[in-house]
This record gives sequence, structure tokens and C-alpha cells, in this order.
Amino acid sequence: MLTLLIALPVLGALGIAMLPRGRDTLAKQVALGVSLVVAVLTIALALRFDPGGPRFQFTESYWWIKQFGVHWAVGVDGVSLVLIVLSVILVPLVLLASWTEADRFGGAEAPAADPVLPPTRSVKTYFALLLSLEAMMIGVFAATDVFLFYVFFEAMLIPMYFIIGSYGGPQRSYAAVKFLLYSLLGGLLMLVALIALYVQGPGTFLFTELAKLNLEPTTAKWLFLGFFVAFAIKAPLVPFHTWLPDAAGQAPAGAAVLLVGVLDKVGTYGMLRFCLELFPSAARWFAPVAITLAVIGIIYGAVLAIGQVDLKRLIAYTSISHFGFIVLGIFAMTAQGQSGATLYMVNHGFSTGALFLIVGFLIVRRGSARIDAFGGVQKVAPLLAGTFLIAGLSGLSLPGLSSFVSEFLVLVGTFSRYRVPAVIATVGIILAAVYILWMYQRTMNGPTAEPVKGMKDLSRRELVALAPILAIIVALGFYPKPVLDVINPSVQDTMSRVQMHDPSPTVAEKGVRP
Repeated sequence: MLTLLIALPVLGALGIAMLPRGRDTLAKQVALGVSLVVAVLTIALALRFDPGGPRFQFTESYWWIKQFGVHWAVGVDGVSLVLIVLSVILVPLVLLASWTEADRFGGAEAPAADPVLPPTRSVKTYFALLLSLEAMMIGVFAATDVFLFYVFFEAMLIPMYFIIGSYGGPQRSYAAVKFLLYSLLGGLLMLVALIALYVQGPGTFLFTELAKLNLEPTTAKWLFLGFFVAFAIKAPLVPFHTWLPDAAGQAPAGAAVLLVGVLDKVGTYGMLRFCLELFPSAARWFAPVAITLAVIGIIYGAVLAIGQVDLKRLIAYTSISHFGFIVLGIFAMTAQGQSGATLYMVNHGFSTGALFLIVGFLIVRRGSARIDAFGGVQKVAPLLAGTFLIAGLSGLSLPGLSSFVSEFLVLVGTFSRYRVPAVIATVGIILAAVYILWMYQRTMNGPTAEPVKGMKDLSRRELVALAPILAIIVALGFYPKPVLDVINPSVQDTMSRVQMHDPSPTVAEKGVRP
């Protein structure tokens, strides 16, 4: 079933590529139809997942390159399953929201205030690349052979590179090349570590076999670093973050949703899955360093977000701050921290996805991504302003919306073991309120700017694309239990492998001296 989920988007992309020139509407319809089929099949698969059963379910394993011990091996546990579900839900919504994004001028309804470059490739190529990207995203989370994971890890770069470079903003070539070079550097480091791990191992790349290795401590630390730096670049974690604002700022809004909402999660997923479980002793040794970088990222990303004048770059910097929270929860090595970090990956994907989509709608209408190009949008487009407010409040982790639960779990889980970093990280919550509310005030409130007076409200298509994401944000804010029930058994397996246990409560009972 997992192989089918990977194959369907690839077949859809090939079908779109073979369509005659000029059949743009048919290409869009095929892409949307294939993505909806994949989403329905994935949700049906998820409903069959048994949280109390074996850790990896729906497994398949076939020899691929027998001489090197490489398998086509796929399977899902609770963590990978929820990330696959996140991916397949976002893709059709992105396709629907991006219906005119690859047209010559992105479907702009107003004269552009900023320079607009026409796409260098066709509409059908854009939608074929998005389907190819979906296949890679499913594959990278489903792979249980570490070499196969690496293949998908690198293959994801290709469609995203062409999407940014062919359909992005005025500086798209620079952003695409920077994104590719950073990612290739991380992939090279991981490949070196992967080869060294294979030499040390039992002649196979299967994750379950490699996780049984007892590596010499110095070797484990070096191999951990190879994987960790690769994932820190992908996440991205400060100081490896500089490619993200450029890539997200220049990418089309729909591609930015998948870049920040899903692709970057491969970095934090890799830390949780591979860094901790393949190198448990090294992970414990490096945990204080990772936590320090995470706390720096939380504050640094938030402060830079406050000073941005471009909407997409502002959201990109907020994501750097949010990724700091995710890494903090992973390396706190408590059950609450890691469950919160995994839930944060899902919640951040939806909240940031909604923000990028809405910002994309704003840019199409106004022709500019600059914050000062707006003002008073709420008066002329109340639905647009209202959805922006809900997505923004989710981004600042307002209670009742999805991000609050995951951020709370991360901070509680971290505080039980690392109190000072947890206290410092809470400053990021205050800064989040500053950059989100200030952004909303400057764009939606105040006097209506002259170019904004004729701005149209959300269309039916745009509402259909946004409504499921906003519904999920609210639902997971009030009732995250179904997702946590799927995540928690996998987190317990990771904790067992790393040989870490939650700290015992330190509060003394009444009348008893501690």
C-alpha cells in the first residue's frame, strides 16, 4: 500500500508531462484528482493503523541493490504516519489554492507594485513537479532502509529547485541555487556518515538492523555529527538557517507551504528517528549543544521576524523560531517533550501552511509582498482578514488552537529536565505575539490604503482550500488526543532505545520533607 501511495503521484506526474501543449486546465484537474485519491487512500490506511500493535506497520521489504545490502523497505510508525498524513492533506489544498499560480503572471488581479517575472516553464510542468514532490515526501517518511531514506532525502531537492527557480520571485535563481547548495552539503555529510555506518554495521542499511549496533563512543559521535548537521541544515536550525528566508521568500506561495510545512520537517524527523536511535550515547552527549542551538534559534528567529518588511520572509523567520521549539522537545529526551515536538511538526505544518496560502492570496491581489503595501484590508475583505487572524493566532500558540498544545508539551517536557532553557524559550511566546499581532495590525487594520480599496474577498475556490486547514487547527486545539495516541507508542520506543526515562517528580508530599 505504501509503495502504491508513492507510485500514484509519480504516475500522475508522468501523465501530466505527456499531455499535449496547451491543455493546462486538464493538467490541473489531473493533478488535483491524483492528489485527492492519494489523500483518501492514506487516510484509509491511517484508520487501519493500530497504535497498540507492532511499531512498524504496513511494512514491505524487497532487495534493491543486493550487493550493497540496500532494500526497498517501507513501513510506518506513529511518527512517520502523522507526517505522511500532513503531507497528503496539504498537497491537494495547495494545488487548489495554486490554480493560477503558474500562469504567466500568477493570476494577478492588480498591477504589480514589485517586479514580477513570468514563469520560465509551462503550467503543466508546475503541477507535475508538485506531484513528484508529493511522492518524494511520502517516500522519505515511509523509508525504513536508511539508504532509501537518503535517496528520497536528496530526490526531494529536484522538484523544489525547479519550482523555485522557474516560478518564483525576482531573485528566484539566487534563492534556488542557495537552497540546492545548502541541501547538497548536508546530504554529502550524511552520505559520508552513512557509508561509515555501513562499514561498521552488519552489511545492510535496514534501520532495524543498524539500530542494534553498539558503536565505539568516538565513532558514534562523529557519525552522529554527520547526520545531525545534515538534518540541522534541512530543518533549518541556527546557524544553518540562512537559506530558508531566501527560498521561502522567492518561492510561489503554494510551494512555500510544502517547503516550510513538510520538507523542513524531514530535518526534525531525521533527528528524532535516526540521530537518537542510531547513536543513542552520542545523542545524550550532544543534547546540551542541541538544546543551546534550539534556544538561540527560538529567540533569534523571533527577533528577526519582528523586523521584516516582507510578509513571506517574516513567516519564514517565525518558522526558524518554531523549529527551535521542535528541536528543544526532541533533545529534552522526555516523553512529553518528544510527543510535543512531533505534534508540533504537524501543527506547524497546518498553521504555517494557512499563513503562506493567505499571504499568497494577498500578494496576488496587491501585487506586492511588502507589509507597508497593505492597510485596512479588513474593511474591504473581511473573510480574508478573518482567516488571516485565525492562522496568525495559531502561529502564536493561542490556547484553543492547535499549536498551543504542542508548544505547552515541549516546554513542560523540557522544564522537567532542563529548567533554564525552558524558561528562556518561553520568551519566544511573547515575541511571537509581537510579530504576529503587529503584522496583522499593519496589514489588516488602520486606514484603507488606496490600492487596497478595490481588493476582492476570498473566492469560493480559495475558501475551499483554506477551510480544511482552519478546521484542523481548531479541532486539534481542542482535542489532540487521537494524534497523540498514535504518536506516544513510537516516542516510548525511542526513549527506550536512547535509555532515557522521564525525571521523577520533585514536589514533596504534604507533611513529608523532600
